[in-house]
Amino acid sequence: MVSYPKLFEPISIGKVIIKNRIALAPMGNVGLTTPDGNPNQRCVDYYIERARGGTGLIITGLFQVLNEFAAAGISKHGINRMSLGPFGEMAEAVHALGSKIFVQLTAGFGRVGWALPGQKPMSASAVPYYIDPGITCRAMEISEVEEIVNAFGEAAAIMAAAGIDGVELHGHEGYLFDQFTTAIWNHRKDKYGGDLKGRLTFPFEVLEIIKKRAGADFAVQYRFGIKHYMKALNSGALPGEPYREAGRDIEEGIEMARLLDAGGFDSLHVDAGCYDSWYWAHPPTYQEHGCMVDMAEIAKKAVKIPVIAVGRLEIPELAEKVIAEGKADMVAIGRGLLADPYWPVKTAEGRPEDIRPCIGCHDGCLGRFGTGRPLSCAVNPACGKEIQYQLSKAEEPKKIVVTGGGAAGMEAARAAASRGHKVVIYEKGKALGGHLIEASIPGFKKDIGSLLKWYKTQLNQLGVTVKLQTAAIAAAVAREKPDAVIIATGSNPCFPNIPGIDKPNVFSCIDVLLGKKKTGKSVVVVGGGLVGCETALWLTQQGKQVTVVEMLPELMLGGITVPRMNRFMLIDLLAFNKVKVLTNSCVNEITESGVGITGKGANKMLKADTIVLAVGLQSDNTLAKELQGKYVHLYVIGDCREPRNVMGAIWDGYEVGRIV
Repeated sequence: MVSYPKLFEPISIGKVIIKNRIALAPMGNVGLTTPDGNPNQRCVDYYIERARGGTGLIITGLFQVLNEFAAAGISKHGINRMSLGPFGEMAEAVHALGSKIFVQLTAGFGRVGWALPGQKPMSASAVPYYIDPGITCRAMEISEVEEIVNAFGEAAAIMAAAGIDGVELHGHEGYLFDQFTTAIWNHRKDKYGGDLKGRLTFPFEVLEIIKKRAGADFAVQYRFGIKHYMKALNSGALPGEPYREAGRDIEEGIEMARLLDAGGFDSLHVDAGCYDSWYWAHPPTYQEHGCMVDMAEIAKKAVKIPVIAVGRLEIPELAEKVIAEGKADMVAIGRGLLADPYWPVKTAEGRPEDIRPCIGCHDGCLGRFGTGRPLSCAVNPACGKEIQYQLSKAEEPKKIVVTGGGAAGMEAARAAASRGHKVVIYEKGKALGGHLIEASIPGFKKDIGSLLKWYKTQLNQLGVTVKLQTAAIAAAVAREKPDAVIIATGSNPCFPNIPGIDKPNVFSCIDVLLGKKKTGKSVVVVGGGLVGCETALWLTQQGKQVTVVEMLPELMLGGITVPRMNRFMLIDLLAFNKVKVLTNSCVNEITESGVGITGKGANKMLKADTIVLAVGLQSDNTLAKELQGKYVHLYVIGDCREPRNVMGAIWDGYEVGRIV
């Protein structure tokens, strides 16, 4: 019997019959394309792996039809005749596995993308450039828009010839189509402007030429946001925050859905938000699971064609409920299928405990784009390099000792045990998890708790021996007679050299999160990095009066880069919850009644019952130093090597576990 049966009912989009109600939401193809803009082998392998895992409809990340006017920063060229080979190979494999595939085609980025060298950024009208609001975009000429329309026809014809089942028009998130269809960005007086129907001329011309060039039965899906959640340009609105919509409101979103249906689109893929409210289009851990299902439900009530919902839907019970209650016809899962490409198979088999959870961090996916690194996943290092990084059975099983049961140690043990090695973990604490334990305490970080639970389940299934409340010392490691030793002893909180640091009202954020120390009513959090800001938000939600003191000019500016959607939403949440923030400020003294602050040319005392330190971690590498040179195969990973984030720890563990 199939578990979650509604998810596994077939559905048709136009003439395309899809075996289940699960779609891979489009994610950017950064690092997965050739210089001419076509899928490389890693890209082909990436999509095939999701089809192998049981996804009914693969929707690729965006591919540009023309790059002459609006660079996407992805490639130098759009879809061309050289695209037939890789897309054809992809379609053949996906079809053999029982899945269908739509290619997402984009008109370009417009005001939110990097302009080509020597060119001014373009948009539907002369509006502020998102990347630098001091620059005004130039309005595109009618002839330029028409050239893009013709390029869509050529691209769709190539996709149809390659055996692709349909295309999705990239009409959401404030990209070029969205700029043409939304009044705040489109002030045109020609055929591409005016009322909503006039602003939809661009996508409708594209639909017409695609059906003409690729055939009337070639499926065309439109992705758009029912609502933008914009207070103003470059200013998003939080869930539940009272505000006046500056972008598309729900009433216009409903009318747009009706017009797209009546105009001949085969299906709608519905979300919310845009670059100006990026934490909707790319919801971080602070957004609830299913945060945009209401948008799909609104659209579904207005149209007759299938509607796809998206937005943190990787919880099987939630996905099933969305379909069962008729809120959408399909669910699109993006990062959840990066974390675990076998989500559909495990769901169908009734094994949700075996699904590796997405933690909403964006560190491995969109966060990597800004660093020029390829698409991957914080909790699944093999994502985007499925063939090169797959775990292979070891030729000869070994005895592996892992010292430390945090994220790095658990991942190293899991990967090594998956390959057939005999693994034992020494953990000095009462439970596995390391810093994942305190990180999972705030309600908005419950996905970290799910990840920790998943690790415990996998290690148990793999037969990994876990010795809790047993510190790894050199003698204990030697008694195991290991073939390899993996040091993952983690890190400890830093205590800076500040007068009064030893006062009884000074606690580490770790002790506060774990409940080992209780704060008073008023709290100063020293350190405005990610951990400090999340701790401040958590304390404020408990009714505390919190002030964050940060020496840099902005929050979350130093150290490991926090992806923009997560950073922006957390900053907005702090403001919404009335957390006071003092930047360009240093704590120079701690007393029993507060802290002395130096900043912005003045000194002052800030009263507080409790001071919570969130100024970083320092490696616990004592054992690593002691064992150095005593074992041929000795590896130092995770925070023990260098304090970082969850992704850094997991990637270290996987890298060693797959080759040891």
